[in-house]
Amino acid sequence: MKVTIQPRRGIGRRSFIGSVGAFAGAMALRSPGERATAGTVARDYRVRHGRIRQSIMGWTYKPMPVPELARLCREIGLVAMEGIGPEHYPVVRELGLKISLVGSHGFSKGPFNPANHAFVEQKLREGIDLAAEVGCKNVITFTGMREAGIADEEGASNCVACWKRVMGHAEEKGVNLCLEHLNSRDGSAPMKGHPGYFGDDVDFCVELIRRVGSPNMKLLFDIYHVQIMNGDVIRRIGQYKDVIAHYHTAGVPGRGELDDTQELNYPAIMRAILATGYEGYVAHEYLPTWADRDLALRHAACTCDI
Repeated sequence: MKVTIQPRRGIGRRSFIGSVGAFAGAMALRSPGERATAGTVARDYRVRHGRIRQSIMGWTYKPMPVPELARLCREIGLVAMEGIGPEHYPVVRELGLKISLVGSHGFSKGPFNPANHAFVEQKLREGIDLAAEVGCKNVITFTGMREAGIADEEGASNCVACWKRVMGHAEEKGVNLCLEHLNSRDGSAPMKGHPGYFGDDVDFCVELIRRVGSPNMKLLFDIYHVQIMNGDVIRRIGQYKDVIAHYHTAGVPGRGELDDTQELNYPAIMRAILATGYEGYVAHEYLPTWADRDLALRHAACTCDI
């Protein structure tokens, strides 16, 4: 619903302000989904352009069963899924969807601490092998959390040394390790932010990638996390285009839908991504808040289908 309020000639200033206030109050009582979707996305919307290869982090839509979510993705026109267990890969691939990212060791137990290196290396090698098997180009990796007694530069050297030990295997298999930058600022709820995470500065994450010195060491540019910690998203996309191998989306603040309650201009960001020549996946990783979660995914797909 689009409403335009125009004061009639002769209406008093107080009356006009009161009318505007009443309208704003009425709009505030509506749900975020109603505000964002009124007249903006159809309930049968399907991706039309496909220039952005859209995916979804499946864990965000729990408890929806993965096969049901996969069918919804196919119906909308998303082309891939990630953030799901390997046991779901067969049904996802049977539906014609790709696997856009393979998991590994998780964000809390990372190579920042050398005590974790054997575990991290094993999980990365397993992830690389699985990715090669299912035709996926990217395996996620993380720095892990800061820990008492380990200075930042020591932790950085630990990370680089660990990644270097698996890069030969990644290069041989034609798979990238994608380092994900996470925000350490938002401690309001699990998965909205990760206080204590070492790789919370995207510029420094790029420096770590360059220290590894392999064409298969890349950056997972999570737009949500970058906006919270660093900002200047569009310029950074251009600045780091040569090392970005994957993108994640979510609304800021709150990690909700890509709707009109958040501060990022996602169509402009998608245009900036395309301008770099990027041909990989953009995966939605927002936490649904709308009552109609199917419609929320259609709205995200529509927003990014530029």
